[in-house]
Formats: sequence, C-alpha cells, structure tokens
Amino acid sequence: MEINDASHRIIGELLTQRTGQQLTEGRRWRVSSALSGLFRELGIENVDQLACMLERPGEQRLATKVVESLLNNETYFFRDQAYFSQLSNHVLPDLARSRAESKRLSIWSAGCSTGQEALSLAMIFAEQSPRWKNWTIEILGTDVSGKAVETARSGLYTQFEIQRGISVAQMLNFFADCGGQWQASDKIRSMTRFQQHNILDYPPSPGRFDLVMCRNVLLYFDPATRSAAFDRVATGIASDGWLMLGAGETVVGQTERFRPANCGSSLYRPVQVDLSMAQPSLRAAMR
Repeated sequence: MEINDASHRIIGELLTQRTGQQLTEGRRWRVSSALSGLFRELGIENVDQLACMLERPGEQRLATKVVESLLNNETYFFRDQAYFSQLSNHVLPDLARSRAESKRLSIWSAGCSTGQEALSLAMIFAEQSPRWKNWTIEILGTDVSGKAVETARSGLYTQFEIQRGISVAQMLNFFADCGGQWQASDKIRSMTRFQQHNILDYPPSPGRFDLVMCRNVLLYFDPATRSAAFDRVATGIASDGWLMLGAGETVVGQTERFRPANCGSSLYRPVQVDLSMAQPSLRAAMR
C-alpha cells in the first residue's frame, strides 16, 4: 500500500517528536503492516486516512497509539547469548571487585521493551547467589513504550515468549505456570523495577549506574540525536562503570563520552570530561 509524502511526513514527524527515532526509507515499507491493527480498531483502510485523523485537534491518545504501534519491541530472554557471556566473564567480576565494600549494584536496562533483558540479568545473579550474598542488586528497566513497560511490570509471558532463550530448568526455577501464561517469580522480580522513560531525557534514578545496557536502541537515531543520547547516558553512569551496546552500534566516531573497553566489541567505558573546558550545552546536560 503506497503512502503519499504528506502522510509519511506526518507519521515520521510524530515518531521523531515522541521518541527521537527516524522513520527512514528502510522502515517505511512496514508502516502499513505495523498499523494494521489500529486501522481495524478505527475502521479505516490506510495511512492517508490515519494522517488526516492525526491532524485534527485533541488526538493525543491516537498519536500515542500510533507511536506504540510503530515501535519495534522485538526481544527475548538472553537475546544474543554471547553478550551475556561477556557480562558474566568480564563485567560482573570487575564490579564484584570494585563494589566489594558497598555491596551494591545499580544496573540500567535502557530500551528494555517487555522486560526480558532485565529479568535475564536477574536470573544471572540468582544463579550466582553465593557470589552475591548480602548484596543489594537494583535493575531498572526503562522504555519509551508505555505498553511494553506494563507487560514488563506484570512479569507475565506467553508460552511462546517463555520458550525463547531460556532452558527448561530456568523456566521451572524462575517462572510459574499461570493457566497458559508464565509468571516471573519474586526471586527475580524483586531485583527489577520498570518505568517509562525516553533515553533523550535526563537519566532516571538512582542516577549513577554501574552498568548500562543500551542494545539496539540507537539504531534508528540520526547522528545528532545519537550523540545527544550518549551525552544523556554518560551523565547517568558511574565514572568506572560499563556501557554495553548492541550489534551494529558503536561509540567510535559517534561520541567522545565513551571509549572501547579492552574486552568485548560491545563493551565501553566512560571518558572523564573536564567540565571547565566543555561546551556550555554539555555542561548544562551534565547537571
């Protein structure tokens, strides 16, 4: 189904205003299919009709539904297992040493979608319970999608979702069968909390995170917006903390706030900035 340029512009500007994401030509082809459920709900047939409705005053709820439909919430437990191996082999042992005195870890799963990444982290800590005995582990999952955050807070997953990425032993150990759905146990939910948040806004509490996982969040940003996102993340990460990006994402040539770590292509460390020499806009962003 063809979309005229005016409709494309209206939908694209809405997505960018709400999320920072760009509706590029590469994503344009899936707009109609992503919005098909909303078409049925509204009793309309195409994006042009939807664009006309969005132009009417007082359509904020509709605008929210459109953005929610366009967001890519694809995720699953232990997505890209090699990344979690890097966490277990490099990042967590480092943090266990550097935070041995406080025995407290704060982790931010940015762009957490429906919560599987945050719960996967919680499972790692639960399976390594002797190492983390008497530690306080706080895992905050955030996403721009309110609908995704609601699912994450519920901790309820379908049979299909629960089978993606975890073993039968993990399923039985960390989830309970609830009549066709699976409920995450208190053992892992107690380490996690979820809230709606745009990564382009100031970082959420607790403020100085020891590890930030921001995988496949920056792919749809233009260079300027991506740089702004890195600035925001940098203000919320500890000076000796860790940043993990996804495949196809890098800080190289994108920002001066992070540098590649010496282990794992997806891992980065903060670069200390002399605020007296920083640009006024950067100083403001860091306050």
